[in-house]
Amino acid sequence: MKGIILAGGTGSRLFPLTRVTNKHLLPVYDRPMIYYPLQTLVEAGIKEIMIVSGKGHAGGFLELLGDGSAFGVRLSYGVQEKPGGIAQALSLAEDFADGEKVVVILGDNILEDSIAKAVQDFSAQEKGAKIFLKEVDNPKSFGIAEIDGQKIVSIVEKPQEPKSNLAVIGVYMFDGQVFNVVKTLKPSARGELEVTDLNNHYVQQGTMTFETLQGAWGDGGESFDSLMKASLLAQQWRQQGKLDKPIGAKEE
Repeated sequence: MKGIILAGGTGSRLFPLTRVTNKHLLPVYDRPMIYYPLQTLVEAGIKEIMIVSGKGHAGGFLELLGDGSAFGVRLSYGVQEKPGGIAQALSLAEDFADGEKVVVILGDNILEDSIAKAVQDFSAQEKGAKIFLKEVDNPKSFGIAEIDGQKIVSIVEKPQEPKSNLAVIGVYMFDGQVFNVVKTLKPSARGELEVTDLNNHYVQQGTMTFETLQGAWGDGGESFDSLMKASLLAQQWRQQGKLDKPIGAKEE
């Protein structure tokens, strides 16, 4: 199984911090934000990873991460010419995926939980997709899943009347049909190909499974406050010994 980190976008919610750099290169406590999703994939046993970034910032990722050997993986890079949504960014990895199942993670997602077991489970899943859910206090701000037992009934983006408080976080697993599905999607009102529409295709197909995160989850790119909270989370994990010293740190 291959991994894809989506690290594009303009980062406008974090202006002026992102006026001259990609938000995924901003610091979250003692390391660049992109380190967290990368380590999540590495810890799950993913060895081939593609990073999709926006035009103008690919060089920053290449200079920071190189070929991935320092992390024990092989890195590839793709460039999204202009923002077109998560699903559109994912489509750039079709040749890289080469028909294999993929684990997709947004570059600003910071997870306490390991996804290794979920990756193993999805490897054994005959077809379809898997998403991760997390209970949130403000469900009107997220894509929200309605579930019935162990089945997802629907996913609604920023619902006015949420059917649950289970938000779909930015970690997804898809089978090889995902790129054909993306080609059938229509742009939303904001002119983007939405990952919610992509996920709902699998829901309607009856092949969507899910995992519920128990540990903390941070969205480092949603706002200045979320960036601060993500840094405080990472500081706590570092102090508790849950995070190793970041790759490239100077010896003390």
